[in-house]
Amino acid sequence: MSLGYWDQVQRAGFEVPSDRPLDDLTAELTTMLGSTEPEVRDGTAFPAFATWIERGVYDDLLSGLGDGMAAGLSVGIGEVGTDTVFRRSFSALILAVCLERDNAQHLVPGRKVMEWGDRLATWFLGERDTRGWVPGKGWAHAVAHGADAIGALGESPHLAGPEHALLLDVLAERLLTQPADEPLVAGEPDRIAVAAMQILRRNTLGTDELEPWVHRIGAAGNPFAAPVDHDPYAPAAAAQAFLRALFVQLSLAPEPPSVRSDLLLVVIEALRMTNVPYLRVATD
Repeated sequence: MSLGYWDQVQRAGFEVPSDRPLDDLTAELTTMLGSTEPEVRDGTAFPAFATWIERGVYDDLLSGLGDGMAAGLSVGIGEVGTDTVFRRSFSALILAVCLERDNAQHLVPGRKVMEWGDRLATWFLGERDTRGWVPGKGWAHAVAHGADAIGALGESPHLAGPEHALLLDVLAERLLTQPADEPLVAGEPDRIAVAAMQILRRNTLGTDELEPWVHRIGAAGNPFAAPVDHDPYAPAAAAQAFLRALFVQLSLAPEPPSVRSDLLLVVIEALRMTNVPYLRVATD
């Protein structure tokens, strides 16, 4: 189907077309999620899916749609620098919308949400193409989209404290395994911090459980602990950026978690320990 067809759908406010079966439309949109043309992928397929999910078009089919998106996470997995990243990344983004719909309407069995969570976490930790903006092709943004999906998963009523702790560890692992020569420079640490806040707002984890998590990230975010014959900043960049983003979230974001005050002190201490030379008072 030509893009002109979908332009008409968009101009009609994304009303579901009546001239074709929903299954056919869904299959075409799914293929479009992997397009290298941003106007097809970002400008058409994503908003069409998101709008229809939010309007309840897929309410009776949400399990199947989520399964299709979860399957998309494995397309070309392990490849770096190829176009398959778009299908994986935007499948994660649509899966996030499916999870958000289920969080609001309770449409999917808990075992299915857990299955999606397992597949999502496996992909998120295994994704090796971490490009943000791809010249000529637009956003890949797999790490950011994966964080969005992890955050939506964390808000699911089917998850509790143990699962929340595991998801925070998944976010930390993604940060700490990021190659130093592939910096996250397209807002990914901020998106990971937002996902962490979504989990923290569930108020299932106390400071005793969260403090080691912050310290683990802080240890990796200290550029002054690196050997003198290596660039100290590159390997610490992702963790350091996340700590600063989490500080902003805890300080300024609405609806803070119940542990906000104590956790903020923990984050401040981690930032202090990883920025010691910059915090000294100049003396004559």
